[in-house]
Amino acid sequence: MPPLPPRDFPTPDTTYPVILPDGTQYKGTVFLRAAIDNPNITVGDYTYASAHVPPADWAFHLAPYLFPQSPETLTIGKFCQIADGVTFITSSANHRYDGFSSFPFSIFLDMDRNRPSMPGAGPDTTIGHDVWIGQGATILPGANIGDGCIIGAKSVVSGTHPPYTILAGNPAKPVRRRFDDATIAALAKIAWWHWPIETVVSNEAAICGADLDALERAAPHA
Repeated sequence: MPPLPPRDFPTPDTTYPVILPDGTQYKGTVFLRAAIDNPNITVGDYTYASAHVPPADWAFHLAPYLFPQSPETLTIGKFCQIADGVTFITSSANHRYDGFSSFPFSIFLDMDRNRPSMPGAGPDTTIGHDVWIGQGATILPGANIGDGCIIGAKSVVSGTHPPYTILAGNPAKPVRRRFDDATIAALAKIAWWHWPIETVVSNEAAICGADLDALERAAPHA
């Protein structure tokens, strides 16, 4: 089969951005901004999620406890990569556990969040830009994951983690930082994920090959 002709990088509003060699759309990978409509989820451009069995509802698949009426939010930055089986356990999944029982009586009565069995509103969950979340990872309520972090497969992540940290385990712990302080500061200043997509693609080699000098030269307003 002949190779596909060159094409422009898909727009962030493309639901199925992967085109197979036979020209058909691959339904197992979506740009999330185009695929979800939950008002409590905000996703940046070009962030994608994949699933071996594509779900009918990507928002529910990723964040099953983030209901439209939930008080918390889930924010995911640009160019994130979310593997199959990743789950965001947001704050509305919590039970009150500071008393004698954690049983959520309100759920079986009137769903009134002001009833004494219901916990107060929990923290929001925030994922930075260019974060890779490995297969089967679980992100717990209130996690704050910095730009450029990598989350190992099956990890269970809570808390706040600085940019460009590799995390793994249950509970997830820092394995190492990906770069030194000076490089991380330079990447934060460059912020290539905010560049026009044409500039990003034309600097693919520098971004994926860690050529900091080339990125600094290419930065639109460096």
